[in-house]
Amino acid sequence: MRERSSVRILFTVGVLVGSLALLGCPKRPEVGQAGPGAVGPSAATAPSGPAAPTPRAGETPVTRATPPAETAVRPAPPAAAAVPAASPLKDVFFDFDKSNIRDDQKAALNDNVAWLKGNSRVKLTVEGHADERGTAEYNLGLGERRAKAAKDYLVAAGIAADRVATISYGKERPFVLGHDESAWKWNRRGHMVITGQ
Repeated sequence: MRERSSVRILFTVGVLVGSLALLGCPKRPEVGQAGPGAVGPSAATAPSGPAAPTPRAGETPVTRATPPAETAVRPAPPAAAAVPAASPLKDVFFDFDKSNIRDDQKAALNDNVAWLKGNSRVKLTVEGHADERGTAEYNLGLGERRAKAAKDYLVAAGIAADRVATISYGKERPFVLGHDESAWKWNRRGHMVITGQ
């Protein structure tokens, strides 16, 4: 009789421990549900694959979808943050330790001038950047000279000076990571950012 009591107690303890363990497990992720923050090509598609089982009372329905093989799905930004469209303005690139506009960069600046004249309410900031060589202080000054050179070109071509602001980031915001000329040539730039209308 004692053995039966011990077996019942052990069985009851086992069930309780198992129940507690299951309660502590995280909820199974819901695959393929397009909620309010879903974006990407798979967000608008109907679920595929076998039909989802009918949920039991208290369970959340689960749908099955096959996600695209190489597409990363990111949550949408908060509704208050507007995602700007890609800027039609082109960057201008500079030679090492120089801030003068190269002849091969004038076409990009002329395209920017034409676009800005057609969009007369747009304001922009020219960000001056440098590659990683040199001190932070030196590169801030170099970035400022590059931004000013690009602004001066735009203003000389007929863009109102009050529409164009400048800022220097020096070497702090590289466009391409790397420690050789293949990266450095992309980081020596004047980046055009639309800031308002």
